[in-house]
Amino acid sequence: MLGFSTPPGRLSMMSFILNALTCALGLLYFIRRGKQCLDFTVTVHFFHLLGCWFYSSRFPSALTWWLVQAVCIALMAVIGEYLCMRTELKEIPLNSAPKSNV
Repeated sequence: MLGFSTPPGRLSMMSFILNALTCALGLLYFIRRGKQCLDFTVTVHFFHLLGCWFYSSRFPSALTWWLVQAVCIALMAVIGEYLCMRTELKEIPLNSAPKSNV
């Protein structure tokens, strides 16, 4: 089903890529730690592998499926880490006003 030779194959591949990008935003809102992005990305894709294996009753053996999954893992982890690191490195505002008037 995956491949560049047919329009449904290209559409499926593009949907996987788009899903990786939207999940990177999910890492920003739910994980919020750059160090944990790769762990959660691999965990999500591992559960996807188990779901595909259970649904089709056989282990995925197509090379294109594995390549698409590797690209999606890399995109999701790198973009998620980049977004999380941007929020982690924001300046912490310091209030210089006195706490009480004595």
